[in-house]
Amino acid sequence: MPIPLPSPSPSQIASIAAKQEEKEAESKRRRANQAAREEKEHKAASQIQRNYRGYRERRQLRGMGLDASTRWREAVKQAQYLNLTRPESRRTRSSRSSSRPSGPTQANSEARQNWRRVGQITLRAGGDDSSINSSSSSSSSSSSSPSKATDPQERQKRLGAKLERKKAAKAMDLQYFLEMVDVKHRYGSNLRAYHEEWKRSPTNENFFYWLDYGEGREVDLAMRPREQLDRERVRYLSREERMAYLVQIDGEGRLCWAKDGKRIDTSIEYRDSIKGIVSVDDSTPAFTPAAEEAGNRRSSSSASSTSGSASTSLGSDDESVRGDRYTNQELKDAKGVKKIKHVSAATVLNHLLRKSVKKNTWIFVADTSFRLYVGIKQSRAFQHSSFLYGARISAAGLIKIKNGQLRSLSPLSGHYRPPTSNFRKFVKNLKDEGVDMSRVSISKSYAVLIGLEGYTKTRKKMKRVKGSVKGKKDKTLHPEEVARKEEEKRDKSESAEKERQTLEKIQEDQGRTEKDGLGLRVMKKLHISPRPPE
Repeated sequence: MPIPLPSPSPSQIASIAAKQEEKEAESKRRRANQAAREEKEHKAASQIQRNYRGYRERRQLRGMGLDASTRWREAVKQAQYLNLTRPESRRTRSSRSSSRPSGPTQANSEARQNWRRVGQITLRAGGDDSSINSSSSSSSSSSSSPSKATDPQERQKRLGAKLERKKAAKAMDLQYFLEMVDVKHRYGSNLRAYHEEWKRSPTNENFFYWLDYGEGREVDLAMRPREQLDRERVRYLSREERMAYLVQIDGEGRLCWAKDGKRIDTSIEYRDSIKGIVSVDDSTPAFTPAAEEAGNRRSSSSASSTSGSASTSLGSDDESVRGDRYTNQELKDAKGVKKIKHVSAATVLNHLLRKSVKKNTWIFVADTSFRLYVGIKQSRAFQHSSFLYGARISAAGLIKIKNGQLRSLSPLSGHYRPPTSNFRKFVKNLKDEGVDMSRVSISKSYAVLIGLEGYTKTRKKMKRVKGSVKGKKDKTLHPEEVARKEEEKRDKSESAEKERQTLEKIQEDQGRTEKDGLGLRVMKKLHISPRPPE
């Protein structure tokens, strides 16, 4: 039989109740303190996030930053582009293709990959940087007149002007496409010399694989040494990096850096760096990946000499050496009246471009939204193509600014060679956006370029007239020969049309076959017998 426990006395019960009430009160105090602390932390975090979001949005509206989604989008696009343009041997492509099912689908897959590569390069060269607010280059002038900025008619007018600018935008000159496609962005003139050697060689590999990994890796041209090819590389800015060179207009019509609002001065007191233009006494390092990468390919002693020569190439080399590529040797060697024989529009333009290789030359680029980017030209290292990664531009040239006030403009650009009509629209846009143009001077090269354009148009017109006259003369004197040539042209066009139709039919049949094959595989997986054809 269990022994009954003794009941606690009233004093013990009171003591137990007091301890329980004390513990419960302590627990309530701890919960209250924790809730107050959490509420305080939540308010502080909310205030920090709200302030940061406002700061971030203000920077993005001024074109000074990119949001996270844009960064990811750019990173993916860049990775896809580099993967498509990576040098690859024919054997590697063949082994990858052999892993796929053989037949016409394999050949079409290779063709599609090649066309995809061409399409990506074309999009890069002909693209427009339209993701950033198009008014970022003139945010101050737009903010000063909000009624004008929100006017529907004004917005429609601006949209129409932007579409016109996109139609007239200038892609990079064809001779510099190799520079843009090259993953190392080696200087275009050097690449063209090796490209000519590649065309003469019996290889069946693509140019960049031949140059870096194939038979061409041992080629060393006397006029363009291999060391020079590897050392002279043009910097191509990413979308994030080019924000450091973006220009905006303040309330007084002066040009300022969008990154910090300081007025621009194109004097020798400034230099380029990995964070844009900085003062000469700033500790920010310069951008010199070319010297480092070239040095990795050689011994330490050779690397030191390469670094020294690279620094010479980037800044302190002689102007005559930098301007050699714009010299027509035949014109230079000719004497007296014989010089006229070698004078052409190209030689005149090259003579003008020699001005762009002088020390402390500042260049500008305006994209299709007339956002203005300004930087210091470094011959064969930082060019007009650097700002927009080789994409289309509305205007490009040389510029001089003093304490934010525009002093001089010139439409000279060797990489783009934009027409003078684009330059006129750019100057008009600067006036419309309120830039102080009271002391600006337009370079004499603008008048020379107008003359060259008129001369070129006249020559083309005379050539067409000459061809038309010759055609009429041939029809009169040799009607049978002309009829035969016209018949051959018609046959070629008809055969090309038939070939196109045949290819379309083959692709259609292949698509139908693939679709039917997929349907059969699905039915087999579900254990369904296909219905026999009626």
